[in-house]
Amino acid sequence: MSQELDLGSVVIPLTEGIQWADQYRKDGATEEGRKKHVDGYLIPLQTLKLVMDQDIQAVRAYKGINKAGEQTLILVGAKWDAKKGIYVDVFKEEKGEGVEGGIPLVYDGARPVPPYGDPESPLNP
Repeated sequence: MSQELDLGSVVIPLTEGIQWADQYRKDGATEEGRKKHVDGYLIPLQTLKLVMDQDIQAVRAYKGINKAGEQTLILVGAKWDAKKGIYVDVFKEEKGEGVEGGIPLVYDGARPVPPYGDPESPLNP
């Protein structure tokens, strides 16, 4: 099965976004799970610029737990590989002294909502 999708417009009406967010919150969250539940992420523009400063066609987000114990998104560039029929992860490399080939980088800049949410947003009831 090919991963190359034509998703059409990536812009959706706010009302549909509210429905998606509401469905996510209702989807099997227990009381204990709700205490740790993340409804969204605040992603600084600097993080997006860094990940997009590559020869890529998409950005993939992996979920993780950072050193502060917060849920976060690990952002990685992705490029279409026609032979494999998938988007493959692309890692920018940081060159360092004594490091042959460089150190592959991923990007963490996402902060969980809550607590980094806008209390007046219709997406954050």
